[in-house]
Amino acid sequence: MFDPQNPPALAVSRWFNTEGPRALADYKGRVLILAAFQMNCPGSQKHGLPQAERLARSFSDDEIAVVGLNTAFEEHGQQTEAALEEFIGAKHLSFPIGKDQPNGSDVPKTMAAYEIQGTPAILIFDRQGRLRRHYLGQVDDIRIAAEAMALAMEAPNAPHEQSMAVERRLAAALVDPDAHHHHDHDHAGGCCGGAHAHDHDHDHQPATTEGDHAKAEGGCGDEGCGCKH
Repeated sequence: MFDPQNPPALAVSRWFNTEGPRALADYKGRVLILAAFQMNCPGSQKHGLPQAERLARSFSDDEIAVVGLNTAFEEHGQQTEAALEEFIGAKHLSFPIGKDQPNGSDVPKTMAAYEIQGTPAILIFDRQGRLRRHYLGQVDDIRIAAEAMALAMEAPNAPHEQSMAVERRLAAALVDPDAHHHHDHDHAGGCCGGAHAHDHDHDHQPATTEGDHAKAEGGCGDEGCGCKH
């Protein structure tokens, strides 16, 4: 069973925009925002990657780091390492980006290990390396930034009680992303991937996102989205 308190290592075949390979352990002591994307995914191009670039330029990498992960589960022949390198240059992406390692099936290794249901997806890890958020689809910059800042204010060795207090404050201050779903939202440029969100046992999270891979606006399962499985 997936354990968000001890998440699996990132399986990456090649890194871009960084010297040498990166690992989750390298980010211990910092908050890490991981943006999973596909080059051919409308939601990734329209929202996920521009958001990741904005976040990377807004936060000090010493406190809140941003990393991209190309989780190619569709059209593998068009999402090669060479194509990804060209894509990164064309999109002027400045943050470190890893190519998720193929595992002989449609779903690459890191995507399978984290049970990521589609793209774009956002995963947020706290200073202790625990996975605290997993979103599918479009999430507002304000929410991601607020959650990242709240986790950054936790001590690197924060006890469980402090983490729970932070989660309660976030739950009180932030509106559930599904609570104000607007039917006129542009889903045409939405996600690619699975049909629904699913649960993990995040026992340190509050009611609004407890155990959930929250599905936000434009998220996987919307009409017109392809299916990963």
